[in-house]
Amino acid sequence: MLGYVQIYKPELKVREYDVYQGYYCGICKYIGENFGQLPRAALSYDAAFLALMLACISDAKDNIKWEHCIVHPMAKRSVISNDAIAYAGDVMLLLAWYKLEDDARDDGSVKAKAAMLTMKKKFKEIARRHSGLCLEIENRLKELHELEEAKCESLDQVCEPFALIMRAIFSQGAKLLHKKRMGEEFAALHQSFANIGYHLGKWIYLMDAADDISENLEKGSYNPLLYRYGYETIETGEEFYDRIKEKVSFNLFHYLAVISQLVDRMDIKKNKGIIDNIIYFGLNRKTEEVLNGKTVDESDDKENDDESI
Repeated sequence: MLGYVQIYKPELKVREYDVYQGYYCGICKYIGENFGQLPRAALSYDAAFLALMLACISDAKDNIKWEHCIVHPMAKRSVISNDAIAYAGDVMLLLAWYKLEDDARDDGSVKAKAAMLTMKKKFKEIARRHSGLCLEIENRLKELHELEEAKCESLDQVCEPFALIMRAIFSQGAKLLHKKRMGEEFAALHQSFANIGYHLGKWIYLMDAADDISENLEKGSYNPLLYRYGYETIETGEEFYDRIKEKVSFNLFHYLAVISQLVDRMDIKKNKGIIDNIIYFGLNRKTEEVLNGKTVDESDDKENDDESI
């Protein structure tokens, strides 16, 4: 996950922001305490959303603690711990590992290889807990690599592997955290999480493609939009993007509409205000920013800076 799934802080109540920060910092604390300081760099805003969604249908109250941390030694930060946060932390490190593996294979990155050496033992530990999820991620990443190598022109086809990875992440989380629910209730719940993850994965992959057009043109690397919409060498990157922007916008907002419908149908027990903020403000605002030519780094708000580790 790439950090696109964010809150819009001006529309959050103070109490809601404390809870959101508690989830984010809770994942960071979980990673630091269980896997060391270096892997904390894998944390992204997306992890907080995953944990919030998996926890939102539980009646258990979020208990906030106020603690110091190595990055913010002066002021105490809100920290929450629960099973959803632990699962999100595990997922972040799994995805970080596969990203390092990809960089080491494709670019021969020395930094990636060095980081893998430091994470290898911890990766194996997490992989034992989530063996089925690891197998699914590995298979889908292989499919994605083959499609990208073949310069696939179909957006639906090339988005599919990452969408299926996200579906697996959300559905596996639902199975682990809500396995006591029985029968039709569990089946419906599991399907809802799977569908949310799937469409979120489509949105994230397409967002990343739209965000990276200029960089991919400069480096000569694959971007599905360049092949789907027939980039002409006589065009500048801006001219090409202006030509395809309306079509990309339609797809991105379609995925968001489906996600919002799925979330609206869920029986959310807690943190609804935060989840609504992300769904209706954060995701839409981030989409508009990328469509208007801002990268994810450029569009990060100053009010979100203190969330980073």
